[in-house]
Amino acid sequence: MNVSSVPDADSKDEPYAVSDVVIVGGGSSGWMCAAAIARMAAPGLSITLVESEDIGVIGVGEATIPPLIEFNEFLGLNENEFLSECGGTFKVGIEFVDWLNVGERYFHPFGFFGRDTPEFAFHQLWLRLRALSAKGVAPPDAAGDITQYNLCAMAARLGRFSPPQGGVDTILSTMRHAYHFDSRRYGQLLRRYAEQRGVRRVEGLIEGVQRDPDQGEIRSLTLRNGEVLEGDLFIDCSGFKSLLIEGAMGSDFVDWSRYLPCDRALAMPTTGSGMADPYTRATADRGGWRWRIPLQERMGNGYVYASAFVSEDEVHRRLVEGAEGEALADPRPLSFRTGHRRTFWEKNCVAIGLSGGFIEPLESTSIHLTQMGIQRLLNLWPGRGFNDAEIAHYNRVMADDYERIRDFIVLHYSATNRRDTEFWRYVGDMEIPDTLAEKLEIFRGSGRIIPSPEDLFTPHSWLAVMLGQGITPRAYDALVDRVPERALIQNMRHLKEAVAKTAAALPSHGDYIQRYCATRAR
Repeated sequence: MNVSSVPDADSKDEPYAVSDVVIVGGGSSGWMCAAAIARMAAPGLSITLVESEDIGVIGVGEATIPPLIEFNEFLGLNENEFLSECGGTFKVGIEFVDWLNVGERYFHPFGFFGRDTPEFAFHQLWLRLRALSAKGVAPPDAAGDITQYNLCAMAARLGRFSPPQGGVDTILSTMRHAYHFDSRRYGQLLRRYAEQRGVRRVEGLIEGVQRDPDQGEIRSLTLRNGEVLEGDLFIDCSGFKSLLIEGAMGSDFVDWSRYLPCDRALAMPTTGSGMADPYTRATADRGGWRWRIPLQERMGNGYVYASAFVSEDEVHRRLVEGAEGEALADPRPLSFRTGHRRTFWEKNCVAIGLSGGFIEPLESTSIHLTQMGIQRLLNLWPGRGFNDAEIAHYNRVMADDYERIRDFIVLHYSATNRRDTEFWRYVGDMEIPDTLAEKLEIFRGSGRIIPSPEDLFTPHSWLAVMLGQGITPRAYDALVDRVPERALIQNMRHLKEAVAKTAAALPSHGDYIQRYCATRAR
């Protein structure tokens, strides 16, 4: 791709208003951008998206997390129609198999454990009850497993589902869900949405980028067919190629491979229906992990691995052997780097989605990072010109988003007892980020999880994974000693029974889908 400087007779030192937006790249990220901007666009704003049918779509992000509900609601998409259109199923959490030790599993539910109070978190009551059992004051099994107090976890165990219902004091209100869906169909759905609202799609490959020689902004793009696309704001959704943010603007890459060494993946669809399972499964393997994502009409399978520790041939064999159903296509290879651009927004160019950074899909955060990039851009929309302070703020908060997610993913690897392969010995012994080390040490003391308002993953998520990965507090918060022992034992028993009863009364996941959002024949 050629990058050149083109003098602009109208070039000025002062900011200029944004009236023409050019989005480079389609797929989920590009069409999410186009749809969201079209939804918020002021009269007169021109939005053009350029993509090429010759360039494939990555399409790994078929599993999501709950905030996507807010994005779809912002667009006005009906949940049931969206799932029907995209062959989607519901997701109430992730099952992790063989992560702490081979043969063990745990569940990361999206919903809440019990009910937190202003004084202390619910899990502190559970920790105290465990302590009372250890002293012989409470029955040995009084506390039980903490997932017994979580409706999402219990519903997943039974293959049942319902969206949250009732007031804040009802158990059903503690449900939280996300989706599994065909990301290609989602991109097509968003394309129709955007084009209906005036977005212009241009088919073509980018051959050149013209920048202002004085200010450095991108002024136009030249396509292979000679067409020139001028714009005021350019959004790079070109995926790992990062055509604009790296190729034209030179933003370098912050590499986190020392923390997250996985750099390859094989993806393979198989026959089968995921109507029974409202959750993703992540199974740790010799050189990484395998995903299982249930859709209405097929099963998504893949293997994320570190090429420095395992060969592609072995990964291919392990993926095929471990997948359910018959293969619908040959395994498709993907290569990636974990990390992010040092600057996501440079001059009048913003990188969103894979062009801005990537964190492996262990907790299904890829589409969410696209969503956050869009949301933060809209919050700082440069309608009357570009502000250096706002651009610096955007870059800082996006980097913070990536770092917080990085820490959560690193936790899954570093807190393991496995030492059976070179890969697991490396991740189990590696140095971890200071921010993660501090969080873990606080939790090990008395079970405290100190949240930040900007955290993507709630304390309930951190709790599920830390306990699942074998990190157990030495004590509990002394504040819960104010609860009488007898009342604690009785109330916790009643809550377990109520959660189990509520979960058993829910419709099966398959029945719910068939009734409300089954995919129509295509």
